[in-house]
Amino acid sequence: MTPHGFAGSLTLQTRPVSFRSLGAVSVAPATGSAPGIALDDRFARELPELAVRWQAEPAPQPRLLVLNEALAAELDLEPEWLRGPDGVRFLIGNLVPPGALPVAQAYSGHQFGGYVPRLGDGRALLLGELTTADGGLRDLHLKGSGATPFARGGDGLAAVGPMLREYIVSEAMHALGIPTTRSLAVVATGRSVQRETPLPGAVLARVARSHLRVGSFQYVAAGGDVDLLRRLADHAIARHYPEAADADNPYLALFDAVGSAQAALIAQWMLVGFVHGVMNTDNMTISGETIDYGPCAFMDAYDPETVFSSIDSWGRYAYGNQPSIAGWNLARFAETLLPLIDADQDRAVELAQQRLTGFGGQLSTALAAGMRAKLGVADDVPDDVATPLMNDGLSLLAANHVDFTSFFRHLGRAARGDAEPVRGMFVDLAGFDAWLDRWRALNPDPSKMDAVNPVYIPRNHLVEEALEAATGGDLGPLNGLLEAVGSPFDERPGLERYAEPAPEEFGNYRTFCGT
Repeated sequence: MTPHGFAGSLTLQTRPVSFRSLGAVSVAPATGSAPGIALDDRFARELPELAVRWQAEPAPQPRLLVLNEALAAELDLEPEWLRGPDGVRFLIGNLVPPGALPVAQAYSGHQFGGYVPRLGDGRALLLGELTTADGGLRDLHLKGSGATPFARGGDGLAAVGPMLREYIVSEAMHALGIPTTRSLAVVATGRSVQRETPLPGAVLARVARSHLRVGSFQYVAAGGDVDLLRRLADHAIARHYPEAADADNPYLALFDAVGSAQAALIAQWMLVGFVHGVMNTDNMTISGETIDYGPCAFMDAYDPETVFSSIDSWGRYAYGNQPSIAGWNLARFAETLLPLIDADQDRAVELAQQRLTGFGGQLSTALAAGMRAKLGVADDVPDDVATPLMNDGLSLLAANHVDFTSFFRHLGRAARGDAEPVRGMFVDLAGFDAWLDRWRALNPDPSKMDAVNPVYIPRNHLVEEALEAATGGDLGPLNGLLEAVGSPFDERPGLERYAEPAPEEFGNYRTFCGT
């Protein structure tokens, strides 16, 4: 399973901007109490040039829709309190603990390949950082909490459906073992949000290792302030890759670490058929977590050209393009670090290009190892046997329009002797049977397969069913879907519909960013 090639141009472009005042508001004193909650403001303290002090809009009738109690416990937040009036207000930013400093973050980004110098948190707010039991930091961040100075004319609000989509998909990704931001809660605001039609409004509270993005570095690099760029890089190193601080060239080591994290992440996306849908540079994290679930979806029938986003008409962010786009985004990240990598720009470009070239190999290695596991093929099977088997299998899936997720689970049954379910997925039986014989000759391990091939993913028709019902006030389908995808590898009686592909009448699926 080999990723497509990617452009690795490192031509440094200078886009001067001024770090003028972006505006700020005073945060209103909280009424009520947030017992024992301490939100640090490390990002705002260390990088004030990238932080605009702001506050969430008041919600007229806040009502908790869903709370991630397991995540709350990990963050040492009391679920019972979060379900109460003060806790709900805390989850939408209307109750700010003493000492907290909510801010909107500044960043730039390439959106569908076009550079936008000033994006930032247009409808989002960093409430602060929580310290976990192991001493790690986690951002507590809101989406849909109202317009900020970065809103660019938008209302800064969000509807129930898109916020619940992020909750469902991010928690499914976490259960699959894929690095991701986590969803803590979705709260209905009691406010109507105008899109094509009026929709009920909501705020998502999410948690991340940080919200540092490639776009954060682009914003600073474009301003030409090398001292600020160094402070941002040092902040990222201290937060995510402290071992890089001891390297001979810490900033080249930072680039290496981010590239390795992204190679592992994109491989994991590909191996479960996940399509992010909007891989702009402002949506690539320095931590290597999946972020900003907008027009995302899981592929049904295997097709490298799968696109779900309604605004990606030319397929820039198609499933099969994700490895090359990740490489392109990393090239943009490398451009920002050149002044720190070496004072001689030509030398800096040479060093960064060498490291960028290694990204494709890392991703190919991760994909190949992951596909071996999905097929149950032992590590000692030679590459010249395993690689053609993988690629030929994927070609058969594409030619026969076979459901990606179901195929691998049914193939696990074939490894136990029952091949009829998987054979029934193919029109070209002769071609598949020939491939099946090659695969069986390698003595695949069904236990290894079941450990990595999910039974349940957030099937697109089930996600839409849950969102439509929840928008109308019925949370039953949402809760049922969350139960299934929360343990994706464990097949359970009574959950058969969650493992089935979309019915034919569901048609071609399109998603929207939800802004």
